[in-house]
Amino acid sequence: MSTDKEKFAAFILTHGRADNVMTYDTLRKHGYTGKIYLLVDDEDAQIDAYRKKYGDQVFVFSKQDAIDITDSGDNFGKRNSVVYARNYSFKVAEQLGLKYFLQLDDDYKQFRYTFDNDRNYITQNININNLDVVLEAMLGFYIESGAITLAMSQGGDFIGGEGSNVSKQHVKGKFSRKAMNAFFMCVERPFKFMGRINEDVNAYTEIARRGGLFITAPRIRLEQGQTQANSGGLTDIYLDLGTYVKSFYSVMYAPSCVKIAEMGVQSRRLHHMVKWKHVCPMIISDEHKKK
Repeated sequence: MSTDKEKFAAFILTHGRADNVMTYDTLRKHGYTGKIYLLVDDEDAQIDAYRKKYGDQVFVFSKQDAIDITDSGDNFGKRNSVVYARNYSFKVAEQLGLKYFLQLDDDYKQFRYTFDNDRNYITQNININNLDVVLEAMLGFYIESGAITLAMSQGGDFIGGEGSNVSKQHVKGKFSRKAMNAFFMCVERPFKFMGRINEDVNAYTEIARRGGLFITAPRIRLEQGQTQANSGGLTDIYLDLGTYVKSFYSVMYAPSCVKIAEMGVQSRRLHHMVKWKHVCPMIISDEHKKK
């Protein structure tokens, strides 16, 4: 990467998976040659295993310091959440002398293209093999856009394929205002995730209500493991509380635009539903201004 190469790095947020950080191998396999840091909290029992395998690419941070700057959204007293690492990553970037970073989870299996140059939906599975070039382009767009964060799309965005809402928006030249999973960030555009669970949804709804711009680039797509299939990470939280409690965190932070609803076709489950017309501030055209 040539754009601010020395000021950019990929951060992988991980816990309890020293022997299975899929994202690290996936980044290298798909052509990323830049800096990678694994952010591990000081309460992780596998710190030594991480250091043995990844050496000085491991950055250990104080979980208590991260908790102190985070609104957990509950009084359960539990500390197992990625939200703390998400918020503390801005401080880590500053300590490492970075200006920009890409914040990633640890369970990505693939980076792929979703559309071609003419915005046609790609039905085949086409891997990205020049990830350096792709990330440089995305970083450049993020810098110029002025957005708080820019995210990659994910498999769930395209349920329905080219008929999905995200796909229809892209054909019209529009971006999705949600942002999940893989975030381009800048230490000069800091923001806070909130809520011990569903922290990404909580952030893009609550901050967007205050005018903050979150966007997803639909052309670049990541694929990850199933939420409750991998040990470690957030799996214990989801198995313990289920999707109803998980989704209700977002209702709590943004009750004017988020509700609980059923989702799915055959195996239906409770999930959050965002009413976007109630999320983002609307700018009324001057033509409607009273003279």
